Amino acid sequence: MQDEPLPTRRRARLLPTILGRLALSAALGLAILAGLVWGGIIVVPRHLNPFAPLRVADEVNWLTRIKLSRLERSGPQCLGVLAESDVSYRPVSDREDRDGCGLSNAVEVTEASRALSGNFTASCPLAVAWALFDRHVVGPSARRHLRQDVARVVHFGTYACRNINHRAEGRRSEHATANAIDLAGFVLADGQQITVRADWTGSDPRRAAFLRDVRDGACGFFDVVLSPDYNEAHHDHFHFDMGAYRACR
Repeated sequence: MQDEPLPTRRRARLLPTILGRLALSAALGLAILAGLVWGGIIVVPRHLNPFAPLRVADEVNWLTRIKLSRLERSGPQCLGVLAESDVSYRPVSDREDRDGCGLSNAVEVTEASRALSGNFTASCPLAVAWALFDRHVVGPSARRHLRQDVARVVHFGTYACRNINHRAEGRRSEHATANAIDLAGFVLADGQQITVRADWTGSDPRRAAFLRDVRDGACGFFDVVLSPDYNEAHHDHFHFDMGAYRACR
């Protein structure tokens, strides 16, 4: 058998070096580009600028979730984003109750772009996620499937010092820090009521499609979204939270 030709062996040895140089050049180019964007020399639309703070009114894209996640590490920035949204709110004092329950950087939400069945207390990141959901999912989904808007959102609340599924033992629920909300249904502009309990598997396919569209859209903003497809405990509501895990079911 003949030996491998010398030029072929040389190319094989040089290939890692060439690839390394290409990778270094690409990284350097990206760093220069990022610096130009950061310095404002290259102007990029806000919603496409990874350095621009989140704004609820901006067009949603893959950067939205990245910007939303940053708010969990910056209370003042989170409140600043909320202040520019459609959410009406007032700050809530921090408090530590017991055994992993309590509030930190929380607000009381009284209204968003549509009415609520009642005020709710939420961590700031949850409130911002709600503002995004309310603006970019609820209204568009209703108009798409039901040809009208939603006038009011009905929820089961947020804060509850308890474990997951109300178990006596186990991990604390995200509700224990007002980092979760349970959504039960909607009241349309013409007064019709749509509920998860009655319409998820109800006889009207438009209502069922609307609820599934709402569930799927919520997954773009909340870390955990649970529906009746998850288990029987959620037969009458959606669970949304901003916890450490990811689920969309």
